[in-house]
Amino acid sequence: MSAVEHPVALETPAAAPAAPAQEASALLSRSSAWKPWEFTFWALALAAFFLLPSKLLLLNDIAILALFVLSIDLLLGYAGIVSLGHAAFFGFGAYAAGLFAIHVSADPLLGLVAAGLAAGALGFATSFLVLRGSDLTRLMITLGVALMLLEAANRFSFLTGGADGLSGVTMAPVLGLFEFDLWGRTSYLYSLAVLFVLFVLARLLVHSPFGLSLRAIKGNRLRASAIGIAPNHRLVAIYTIAALYAGVAGALLAQTTQFVSLDTLAFHRSADALLVLVIGGAGYLYGGLIGAVAFKLMHEVISGLTAQYWLFWLGLILVTLVLVGRERLLAGPRGLLRVALARLPGRRAP
Repeated sequence: MSAVEHPVALETPAAAPAAPAQEASALLSRSSAWKPWEFTFWALALAAFFLLPSKLLLLNDIAILALFVLSIDLLLGYAGIVSLGHAAFFGFGAYAAGLFAIHVSADPLLGLVAAGLAAGALGFATSFLVLRGSDLTRLMITLGVALMLLEAANRFSFLTGGADGLSGVTMAPVLGLFEFDLWGRTSYLYSLAVLFVLFVLARLLVHSPFGLSLRAIKGNRLRASAIGIAPNHRLVAIYTIAALYAGVAGALLAQTTQFVSLDTLAFHRSADALLVLVIGGAGYLYGGLIGAVAFKLMHEVISGLTAQYWLFWLGLILVTLVLVGRERLLAGPRGLLRVALARLPGRRAP
């Protein structure tokens, strides 16, 4: 009788938890919505193909570096894992793509998938080494893995070419239509397309419940465990994904240059990528992309002025960025932009 007279009382407990879930879903939808400036960013990246035809090789390097730094941002910016040996996956992917092209198939897309899966498998196998210990322990472990791979590539020269590098890599046209040329036309569009696709996937990942759980783990691992999040499983997953991304970046370098050297596994490649992430900012994906553009342009301009001392000026810029702060340095240009927008017809100052 009570069930007939009070049906609302029976339904209320089951319906009550729906509101927080709907609010969380709405919050994720708003945060994952594309902003106008993002469309502008990618439109400019595509327009650079037409506006800078003599700089396509440089633009290709920027796209590859951006993808590599994006993989580090997934680790450091969202999971809080610091790595000094991320070049291990970059170089492993480069060698995997080169060997795949020589011995299996010259198709670029198949080689890209094979290199990504190979680097992801290596990332999964080594991810368990970085689950425990402090940040210093993780730094040493990741650096040690990279150094071991470097020496292995040097030792097994019959397979990798050793210090002479892996030559004889010949790539088929992309999709059977677009051949790689010496001017970088196909290379840049190919690398940019791969970067965009993987960026979109990374964007979906970090704005998903999985991405929010990674931020919770980064903020306080013990508290995340207390609310039911399994830190180890998620850290293994993001480490594997980041390794896959780095392997794809290495594969792009091998395919577009058709050569692989020990330099792809060198320590300075990991250090440069971390420097790029510091310049662009960690934890919002575009930091790696913007940092890659800034780093390569600074290298191009400063080395053209003072080829012997460009590292000094780069170090000075980095020290200034850290001491002054990115927000303070950008406050002036942002103010000028607001004033310029306010003076446009039909526009008001924000």
